[in-house]
Order: sequence, then structure tokens, then C-alpha cells
Amino acid sequence: MLRMPGVVQDGHGEVHVRGEHSNLTYRINGVMLPESLQGFGQELDTRIVQSFNLLTGTLPAQYGLRTAGIVDITTKKGTALNHNELSLYGGSYNTIIPSLQLGGTREKLDYFISLSYNHNTIGIENPTPSFRPIHDLTQQAKGFSYLSWHLNDLNRLTLITSVSYGDFHLPNTPNLEPAYPLEGHDWSKHDLNSRYLKDRQNEQNYYSILSYQYEGENLQFQLSPYFRYGRIAYDPDNVRDLIYQGVAQKQINDFTTGGMQADFSLDIATDHILRFGLLGRYTDEKLDTNTLLFPIDENERPISSKPRRIIDNSGNWAAETSAYIQDEFRITRTLTLNYGLRYDNFASSFKNDNQLSPRANIVWKPNRKISFHIGYARYFTPPSPQYLSSRSIDLYENTTNAPETHKNDKIKVEKSHYIDAGFIITPTRTLEISVDAFSKWAHNLLDSGQFGQAIILTPFNYRRAHVYGSEAGISWHSGPWRVFGNFSYVKTFGRDINSAQYHFDQEELDYAKRRGVTLDHQGKYTASAGLAWQTKRQLAYIDFLYGNGLRRGFANLGKQSPYDIFNIGYQYSFLHLVKDHTIKARMDVVNLFDKKYALHDGSGIGIYQAQYGQRRGTYFSVIGEF
Repeated sequence: MLRMPGVVQDGHGEVHVRGEHSNLTYRINGVMLPESLQGFGQELDTRIVQSFNLLTGTLPAQYGLRTAGIVDITTKKGTALNHNELSLYGGSYNTIIPSLQLGGTREKLDYFISLSYNHNTIGIENPTPSFRPIHDLTQQAKGFSYLSWHLNDLNRLTLITSVSYGDFHLPNTPNLEPAYPLEGHDWSKHDLNSRYLKDRQNEQNYYSILSYQYEGENLQFQLSPYFRYGRIAYDPDNVRDLIYQGVAQKQINDFTTGGMQADFSLDIATDHILRFGLLGRYTDEKLDTNTLLFPIDENERPISSKPRRIIDNSGNWAAETSAYIQDEFRITRTLTLNYGLRYDNFASSFKNDNQLSPRANIVWKPNRKISFHIGYARYFTPPSPQYLSSRSIDLYENTTNAPETHKNDKIKVEKSHYIDAGFIITPTRTLEISVDAFSKWAHNLLDSGQFGQAIILTPFNYRRAHVYGSEAGISWHSGPWRVFGNFSYVKTFGRDINSAQYHFDQEELDYAKRRGVTLDHQGKYTASAGLAWQTKRQLAYIDFLYGNGLRRGFANLGKQSPYDIFNIGYQYSFLHLVKDHTIKARMDVVNLFDKKYALHDGSGIGIYQAQYGQRRGTYFSVIGEF
């Protein structure tokens, strides 16, 4: 995704599309994936992907809720694979990733199964610019299955299941200054140095999607019930966390989601395709905390070196329902109008809201070499149900975990107006050029940040916000050669943080209300480019990523330094080496010139600690068919 226009790299495996914080919808084989917890594991294994597309701009009415972009994934299927594959990938940072793929067909059954294990010592971004992070081991296991039963030529039943389980050690910054005395422990002891912190986090995600699909001549529809469970569990190093931060908090955050999606497509006339559908889902969220901390006096000084314990178990629920109808009207041979309406309703333990959203897009293709588009969309974006009540916040009064301000307005639904316009030119069959511009005006813009030791991102709102920018891309291919290049420009602005204010210092809240701020995830300029050469046996590539730097400092007034990263790789295929099967050998070098660059320095709105990009890494893989 980082090789696509308008996509900016951030920490914890996150990307920002067109100046948005997350707000992405993932669809697998046309079915919307239930939302996961906001952690840092890469839940979707790229090995399952046959192809994917990133849809942005003024989306048709069938797409809603998370609208910064639609990551539309088509998975591998047995009919395409029809063999088994075993691979071993490894290299720098003690990386070792064995994986197994099984695929094929058995009469009416089409199946694909993927299993993988990941062990490395750079599971989370390094908080220092050193080559090797301290205490950064991760071990992850993932499984995915696609089973499709063809009832007949028109009807199909599909089951998709996924499991991911990851343990992460949180990396350390050595030689920090101790801040709090702890009864029974001597600061001067070497083993209490911050380099020996042992904070850990476990992340789990499980989901299952059952789809019934009908594909007739004029009518197609899909009915898809789904279920998802996710958990993030954070285990602190009680002694060292108390000494360095005054707080050691064990957290368990659970999500359970169940829902149903129904989509219909009907050819009602030669020039009209009518699409309509329904969506309903219910989410139950629980946050259990067990916190050790120190009592403090009115001057915020600890009055005892013996920690207190506070246990707080809270939770929320959220129900989302949506309905849409849209018509794809081919007005003339060269002019198409896609217009529709979408209704969304959000009800939760802390907020209720709804909206009727019009959508319209016009595409004009005067000839085969050029296409123009312009569109408008009204968007409705509900928050994640991770709202902490004022009752929970009040428990920490007069302790080292007390916020500066106790103001805690409820998280709100984001509502926005979005316009998008651009064109695509294909002057030859091998060359394509695209240009796009967009602008978004939002009320109660949703953002999120990390506000404690656990890497659990929590939402908050800006009362007013404006995000706008432009993108340009070019691609060319001829024979074995492929070339691409992308550039994007994005500006963001938010005024008045009007929910979950207890996360912020009062001075920063006052500044954001008075003058407004640039959003912390803005990467003003981004660029990517690549060159690849591929034959039947060989593949070689070089690509390039440029980032202008995310925001930093008080009220996001500063900016990180720009960075440019080069990657190279080469693959050779030994055809029919074993019977009729192929063995592939590959090498990749990430960050070829070992560029040191910071994604965050630990400052900025919603930023908890420093994060540096990966230094140079060399990796090898062998893939065999059987």
C-alpha cells in the first residue's frame, strides 16, 4: 500500500490514506471484514492475497462507515492455485517465517488454506535510532482458509475463516532517569536500568464469514453473516514501570462483533444497473484494568513509596445499521452517472446518531484514451466503542495516573462533505497517467492516539476539520519492463478537541481551540517509484519511498525530518527442477542505504513514544511447489 498515491507510513503497522487516521474498510472477496482492535499486528497475511485494489475518493453508496479507503482484497482460490506450496523466509533481525499453502479442487469444492509462523526481533518500531532494538522479540502465528462449495452453476456457498495470534515484547529506551522511589528497591541497582523493562503485549484476532452467492443473468446477490473476536492484553513490568513512570497498568481489551451483510445487483434496463443492500452489526467491548500507582499531594509529589492498587472493569456496546440504494445510469456511450442514497444509524452505550447521505459520481470517457471523473459524497463515520467513562477517570484522582484535566465529553460520530475530481490518460497501450484532487470538510473529525503504555489506540474528536490535497501517478510497461511513480500532497487542519479531553494538557487544548492544529498524521508530501524487470525465470526490482515527515512537538507545530528509502530484490525460478514443479529463490534488501529516520520522536498530539523506521535488512526465501 505504501507504493500507492496518498498513502503515508506510520508506526505499529498503520498507514494513513489521504490525510486520514485509519478509517479504512477491508473487504475480502466482496464481504466487509468486521473491524479489529487497533493494535500493531499485521493481521492479514500477504500470502493469502491474489490481488487487491485501494478505492478512494467519493465512494458509491454501497461503501460506508470507514471511507478513507476501501482495501478490496481477492484471496487466492484452489481453482487458481491447484498445487501446494512450502516456503521459508528469513534473514536480518533473527527473522524466520515458514509458511504452508494448500490449494486445489475436489469435485464441487474449491479450497485454499494458508498457515504461517513469524519470529523476529523487530516486532515493533525501535524507540531509538540504534541498529538493533532492545527487547523487541515477536512471535506470531496465522491461519486462513477459503472453502467454496458450488451448489450449481448459479449458486455457491463460501466459508472464510482466519486466526492470528501474536506475542510482542515492547522495545526499550536504555538509561532513562528514575522518577519515583519504590519501597524495597534501590535505584542504583544495575538490573533496574530501563533497558531491562519487560513490558509485553498479546494480540489475538479470530473471524469467520459465511457467504451465500447467487449469480444469475440479470440478478446477483450475496448474503453474508459474520462473527469476530479480538483481544489485546498488556502485561507491565510492575517494578520498573513504577520507578520510571509511576504507573504499572495491566489491561485486557476485548471486542466481540456479530453481523450480517446483504448486497443485491439488478440489471433493470439496458442502461441501468440497480444496486441495494443492508448491513447490521453489534459490537461488545470490555476493558479490564489492574493498576499499581502512587498517591500524590496537591503539588503532584508522591506521598508514599508504597504503591496502591486500583481495579476498574468497564465496557461499551455499539449497534450499527445501514441501508443503501444506487443506480449506475449510462446516459450516453461516453457518459455514466452513479448516484444513490445511504442511511446509517449508530446506537451505543454513550452516543446515538444517524444520517441520510447522498452520493453522486459522473464519469466521462470521450474516447478510449482519456477518462474524467467528478463526484460528491456525504460521509458518516462512527467511532470505535472504546470510550472511557468519567467514573473510571475519577478513580485516579490524587494519584500518579490522574489526568491534568477531568473534562471528558463523549466521543461523537464524524460527519463530512467530500468532493473529488480527476482524470486518467492512456496515450498508448503501455502508458497510463492519473491526476486527482480532493477536499473534505468534517464536523467532529475522528482521530486516535496512544495515551498510555499499552499500545491500544483510543479515539477523540476535533469539532471542525479540513483535509485536502492532490495526487499524481504514472505507470508504464513494455515487454519485461515495468515502471511506476506516484506523488501526493496533503494538508490537514483540526480545531477544538471536543471529546476525551482528559488525555491532553490544558495548554494544548486551549491552543487547539483558539488557533487549530495540523493533524499529527499529516505527511505533507509523499512519493514512491519503482522499476522491475521480469521474465519467465527471473525477477529483479528496485523501488523508492519518500516521506516528508509526520508532525511533532507542542500542538503539532513541528515536523520530523524527511526520509528516502530504497529497496532492491532479485528472484530466480528453477522450472521443473522436481518433476513438474517450480522452486523459487529470492533475496530482498530493505532500506538499502541504511537510512536513519524517525516516524515519531515521542511528542505531538496522541503520540506516546518515539518510533524509528527499520534500518537495513537483508532477507532470503525459498519457495517450493509440491
